[in-house]
Amino acid sequence: MENMASIDDLRLENASLKAELAEVRTQLDWLIEQLSSAKRKLFEPSSEKSIYLDGNIQMGLFPDSLVDLAALGGPETISADDQTQQKQKPVKHGEMGTRLPSNVPVETIEIELPEEKRECPQGHGPMRPIGKEVVRREVKITPASVTVIEYVRYSYACEPCEEVSEDTPLIVKAELPPQVIKGSMCSPEAVAHIAVQKCVMGTPLYRQEQEFKRGGIPFTRQIMASWMIRCSEDYLEPIYDALHRLLCSHKFLHSDGTTFQVLREPGKKPQSQSCMWVYRTSCDAQNPIILYEYQPDKKQGRAYEFLKGFVGYLMTDGSSSYSGLPDCILLVGCFSHTRRYFIDALKCLKEHERPGSLALTGKEYCDKIFTIERDIKDKTYDERYAIRNDEAAPVLDEFKAWLDSLQTHVAPKSKLGKAVTYALNQWKYLIRYLLDGRIECSNNRCLLSLLFYSEHSSKPSYSLIPA
Repeated sequence: MENMASIDDLRLENASLKAELAEVRTQLDWLIEQLSSAKRKLFEPSSEKSIYLDGNIQMGLFPDSLVDLAALGGPETISADDQTQQKQKPVKHGEMGTRLPSNVPVETIEIELPEEKRECPQGHGPMRPIGKEVVRREVKITPASVTVIEYVRYSYACEPCEEVSEDTPLIVKAELPPQVIKGSMCSPEAVAHIAVQKCVMGTPLYRQEQEFKRGGIPFTRQIMASWMIRCSEDYLEPIYDALHRLLCSHKFLHSDGTTFQVLREPGKKPQSQSCMWVYRTSCDAQNPIILYEYQPDKKQGRAYEFLKGFVGYLMTDGSSSYSGLPDCILLVGCFSHTRRYFIDALKCLKEHERPGSLALTGKEYCDKIFTIERDIKDKTYDERYAIRNDEAAPVLDEFKAWLDSLQTHVAPKSKLGKAVTYALNQWKYLIRYLLDGRIECSNNRCLLSLLFYSEHSSKPSYSLIPA
């Protein structure tokens, strides 16, 4: 009996050790995955190109340009090969002149022989010109020039009225053109130059101040900041408000947001994150509208306030910032974000583990959706609706069944577990793109808008005080 009891104890202990070992292995796998993910973000390129698809499908999923990417609704990260193709070829010596735009003014300098050297050395008299050729081209750049515009107004009086009238004589003055900012020396050209230098070229106001100072122009950063603020309030805000009302009158919109750091923001720590939101029309808009909105955070109420009056479908990335919207706004999920989760899980695997893995299977389901979208991109909206429900719906049903089967088989905190959880949580929003042919399957249009914003932002952190 004692031996039997001892065997039972050993079995229980063995089972307990096995369970503990399985838990330790799960934690170890998770830690290795986190380490691999962190190393990949630091040292590896962010390409999402697949090496498991043949070339024809690959080219369909990853177009050659960002514009085609938005039109197709395909995966939003461009492969390294495509980025190489987009780069301009190096300009060889002597080719620059032929690549300049045709609208650049051309100043022609003709090189002729002096009169005294046009005589024939054989004594036959003056030589006649027989032709000319362009032997070289140079680019001349003239720095920005400053001109003071002085308005001189004339006054007019009627002499007969002066002789007849005993009161103050009639005097008429010429009407002045309207001023950009009343009482200021600011001109439209000046404020446009300052705004372009700061917002497009990334030149802070204090550097512009130094440049103007070297030219003897007393423009301080405070003056230039006040000009930009005043002109934005007087001339740009009414246009923005009109575009905002027009944007909310559409039925299909996209939205996304990116966080960044703002220094010296009132009531916030410098380490806190602010948000730049972007809202834009979809493929059905004849005249696309893209609006940016700065907010100090990504709270739920931000999108609610901006989208007041909007009724329709809103494509988002699944962020909790969009929860709490009214029932008249139907959220639509993004397959590019879903696909990205599976790609992150795939990259954490070793090379020999990737073929046939669960992460690759999940990615391939998303690729099938994008392949269908590539094939129907030139169809009408009604044809898209019909083809999606005939071809994409069965793929989605199979994808959903596969996701359900993995819920209890993958660690929730692993990269694959996060990919499965994200897809299941977003499923009711992902399948809504089947409801109308004008709905896209990804939020790549907003990605392009955020890329444009990032490319025209000179620094990762900003200051709300004049810079």
